[in-house]
Amino acid sequence: MQQLAPSARRELLDLARAAVEAAARRGPDPALDPAALTPELLAPGASFVTLHERGQLRGCIGMLRYDRPLWMNVRDSAMAAARDDPRFEPVEASELPAIEIEVSVLEPPVAVPDASHFVAGRHGIIVERAGSRALLLPQVATEMGWGETEMLEAVCRKAGLRPDAWRDRGTRLYVFESVCFGNEDH
Repeated sequence: MQQLAPSARRELLDLARAAVEAAARRGPDPALDPAALTPELLAPGASFVTLHERGQLRGCIGMLRYDRPLWMNVRDSAMAAARDDPRFEPVEASELPAIEIEVSVLEPPVAVPDASHFVAGRHGIIVERAGSRALLLPQVATEMGWGETEMLEAVCRKAGLRPDAWRDRGTRLYVFESVCFGNEDH
């Protein structure tokens, strides 16, 4: 798993904050000058942005676009987390001071033949079956105190599948690792 320089983390967090603020204020997407960005931020990379408000989940959306620059995926994920997560109403400008932001940069997922290749807390998990798909980030296992079985059952439920669908041959499993950081990390 490749690490990001502290300066790149700060830049991505600042960008995510600007994107959340723009979404909450119904403003334009924050623009960056690509010529001023480091190679780390210009390189392709998928991301998730998670928003918390007073310790409670407030939005979480990701862009699994491995063909787009990391900075663009972080910006788009942050805006989507603030306004498009179907579990929540859009973030309002009055909430901005209480919003905490966490960015996850994802390695490309790797197909695994069965769940024995999945390690809760180290890997994130993607499940696919019959047109249904869901993902859980690696840190969910730690935050929830879950092992492999609980993570696998939760990602199946999230995909609208039976909790034990991960055991079926027709279900595809993918694992990935990620680097996760928030404002308190730098």
